[in-house]
Amino acid sequence: MPSDDKHAMNILRRITLVYAVVLGLVTALNYVPGLTDDQGRVFGIFALDLYDDLLHFASAAWAAAAAWTSTRACVIYLKVFGSLYLLDGLLGLATGSGFLDLAIVVYGIQPLPLQFKFLANLPHIALGGFAAYAGFVLARRHA
Repeated sequence: MPSDDKHAMNILRRITLVYAVVLGLVTALNYVPGLTDDQGRVFGIFALDLYDDLLHFASAAWAAAAAWTSTRACVIYLKVFGSLYLLDGLLGLATGSGFLDLAIVVYGIQPLPLQFKFLANLPHIALGGFAAYAGFVLARRHA
C-alpha cells in the first residue's frame, strides 16, 4: 500500500476520533452550569433530555470504538452515523421533529419558525453530512 493511501486512511480514523470527542462534549452540555436556560434548553435552543444524552453518548462510544478498532470500522461508522444524523436533521428542518429521539412519532409536525428549525437541526445536518461525505466519498478516494 502506498504511503499516501495509508496516511489517507489514518485520516478517516482521526475524523472518527474527533467525532468521539465532539459527541462526548455534546453529551456533557446539559451538565455544565450556565449553558441551559430556565426551560432547560442548551444555548436556549436545544432541549436535550436523558434520551438525547444517551444517544449522543452511544454515538461517541461507537466512534471511539471504531477509531480504536480499524479504518474499516471507521468507514462503517461514518456511513451509518452520517446517514442517520443527516436524515434526522433534514427531517427536523422540514417538520420540526426528528426521528432519532422519536419526536416525529411523539410530537408530529411542529409549527416552529424556520430560523429556529434551522438552528436546532444544523448540528445534525453538519455532523451527519460531513460524516457521510467522509464515509462515502473520502473513503472511496483513499481505498
